[in-house]
Amino acid sequence: MAAAAKDLAASYIDSEREKLKDLSLALWNNPEVGFEEHKAHQTVTDFFEERGFTVQREYRLPTAFRAEFTNGAGPNICIICEYDALPEIGHACGHNLICEAGVAASIAVKAALAANLITGKVTVLGTPAEEGGGGKIDLINHGAFNDVDAAMMVHPYAFDRMYQVYLAIQELTVTYRGKSAHAAAAPWDGRNALDAAVACYNNMSLLRQQMKPTCRIHAIISKGGVKPNIIPDETKLEIYIRAPNQTELILLQQRVEHCIVGAGKATGCETNFVYEPKGYASVNHNRTMGGLYQKYAEEQGINFIEPLEKLPGGSTDMGNVSQVVPSIHPTFYIGIDAQIHTVAFRDHAAGDEAQTYTIKAAKSMAFSTIDLLSQPQLMAAVKEEFTRSMQVGPVE
Repeated sequence: MAAAAKDLAASYIDSEREKLKDLSLALWNNPEVGFEEHKAHQTVTDFFEERGFTVQREYRLPTAFRAEFTNGAGPNICIICEYDALPEIGHACGHNLICEAGVAASIAVKAALAANLITGKVTVLGTPAEEGGGGKIDLINHGAFNDVDAAMMVHPYAFDRMYQVYLAIQELTVTYRGKSAHAAAAPWDGRNALDAAVACYNNMSLLRQQMKPTCRIHAIISKGGVKPNIIPDETKLEIYIRAPNQTELILLQQRVEHCIVGAGKATGCETNFVYEPKGYASVNHNRTMGGLYQKYAEEQGINFIEPLEKLPGGSTDMGNVSQVVPSIHPTFYIGIDAQIHTVAFRDHAAGDEAQTYTIKAAKSMAFSTIDLLSQPQLMAAVKEEFTRSMQVGPVE
């Protein structure tokens, strides 16, 4: 039955290829930033309703959705769609392809469920604002994953990688307040808040020498003063701190805080810093699920690159999902070596070559989902690995 389900899933995706491409291009041609994805929300939910899913629009958030299809008893597998774009450069992270792949996999699994070839439930969650905003974190806090047994999504990239390192990230804003004065006539009357910001930045630059190569700090001075002849009385820095896991992140945060406070004391400025409340966790890759996806991708000619030295990439709120349910987040090559968040990658994400690879990724997710729904022992192994990883840490 599982083999027949996969055959049906593959043929169904193939039959919908042109409409899936149209869906992807509709998103690409109308890029919307986080929490403002109203056209994308309408387009994707219409697509699911037309194909027999039970759809909850504006699910917990104005631009989130939940689409479901159930046939009998069994696990509930969640396939995740992202569709937010970047400011100014649109879908340079390829979220139109993430959404297309998620939609394609979901309708394929639904076809197998509707044909009574497998039993269980497929849930699709449309999650806004991955590019800053943490829509998945909001959905976790609203209980969206409480009944989910496993979750998956894919991400276009410059290469195929099953276990890309996604770092935990914590953002914070630092404010220094000093005292303004005329920079030439009476500088001694001032307390230079820009000196504090520069000292903080330099402190963190010195800290990098003692950081692990898997950690990252990056910062900008977002407010530096008004005019050169006025000693700045207020400055701001935006800082991102990243580490491979929450334990290392907290330790690095403490060291950064010393850099921040020390700069304020050295310059006589008042210091205040505020953490972004929705930090992104590192991704806990479920190797049992990953083995399924990799097997089906390789059967379609995909070659995975897993370097010996696993240097980190970016961060994602899928990491938070992976801390509450077993999850995978593989990357897939779309035919160009350009990195994400570039104009070249954005333009390629609208092309025909990217479609070929997106469909392969979608089929790999669909086949993996069918296995999880049809093999209870496999689902048990997934959950056992997840429980173990949360107790002793994930497999490196």
